[in-house]
Amino acid sequence: MKYKYTRYTGEDLEDIDLEELVSKLSRLLLASGFGSPSGVSDDPTDATDQRPEQALHDALLDALLNEGLLSDDAVSQLLGDAADADGASRLEQLVQRLIERMAQQGYITRHPDPDAERSGQGAGDGAQTPMRFEVTDKGLDFLGYRALRDLLGSVGRSSLGRHDTRDLATGVEASGAPKQYTFGDTLNLDASATILNAVKRMGPDAIAGPGIDVQYPDLMVAQGEYQSACATVLMLDCSHSMILYGEDRFTPAKQVALALANLIKHQYPGDTLRVVLFHDSAEEIPLRQLARVRVGPHYTNTREGLRMARRILERQQRDMRQIVMITDGKPSALTQSDGQIYRNPFGLDPWVIAETFAEVANCRKAGILINTFMLAQDYDLVSFVKRVSQICHGKAYFTTPRTLGKYVLTDYLNKKTRTVH
Repeated sequence: MKYKYTRYTGEDLEDIDLEELVSKLSRLLLASGFGSPSGVSDDPTDATDQRPEQALHDALLDALLNEGLLSDDAVSQLLGDAADADGASRLEQLVQRLIERMAQQGYITRHPDPDAERSGQGAGDGAQTPMRFEVTDKGLDFLGYRALRDLLGSVGRSSLGRHDTRDLATGVEASGAPKQYTFGDTLNLDASATILNAVKRMGPDAIAGPGIDVQYPDLMVAQGEYQSACATVLMLDCSHSMILYGEDRFTPAKQVALALANLIKHQYPGDTLRVVLFHDSAEEIPLRQLARVRVGPHYTNTREGLRMARRILERQQRDMRQIVMITDGKPSALTQSDGQIYRNPFGLDPWVIAETFAEVANCRKAGILINTFMLAQDYDLVSFVKRVSQICHGKAYFTTPRTLGKYVLTDYLNKKTRTVH
């Protein structure tokens, strides 16, 4: 038997699971830092998010070598002998092909770097012009789906559905005892109970006669569990502290928000989700822009965020209305009556805290529940959040970015129409 040996080219690596690879890159694709070398604007609502393709190249390289996407044998074959100069070039070619596949399948778009073009980089000698990339809406929607799958997987199996309550309603799904029909009920007739009522009323004539005469008082309708709709405003803190102290807290918060949006879209079609950013001030953003939001050099105007969220929810005709606030810092800014913003970098200013608590009380009067997810555990912060929970009878979780998603989604799926203390 004869054997023929050829140089390994790595062509069989084209079957790498691209979806798994994109999921591994979620940290890069949802990056939330500000003032980075990529030149991204510090404006938290800036919709442009073009970054150097070299950052994507480096992240792909790290994922291929360190995230288990390739077997040890494949890596060894791809790299070849340390003295083989072609090894590095084959790896570079593979990374470049993967970038092109991501663009072809619509996860990213690629653009020439305008700064490099103006400076003349890449011109001549066959050198390629430096490129920039941007995550597409398809890519962001996919990342939301994967975040939901991963976060739900971390809490075990869950029963997905609409929000259950203790009440009964005349719905399509029958799970309760039938009741007599009254005007306004859904006409989901219980045929057996209706006919039985008519037979009881008619007596022996019901069987002897030509037919059963069903009248209005005989009508019985099936009852199902009353399932309420919920209006949610997700408040995201995009102040400077969300990426301070060597930890990025905002990217996990965005992953949770995307997962929550994906959950509502597919499992709770009657629910609504709105997004409010709060920093020096507050503003509502379209849900599709959420993944492109960035942290800026801002203070924390919690009162203004709560006020905007309350005004949004007061216009929503839903049985349940809640604010989900994700933050890691104490209130440090306040919008005054003349529109000027008062700032205190030390936080927990008595005036700022008093005004914030007053807005929390307004939310309670409007029947709005506030669930707070605090990404820090300083003593003063714990006291502040507990006070917020006491005023509005909401929930308070003191968690970390690693466990944030589990708590948010578990609370949402288990939501009940009841007062939570």
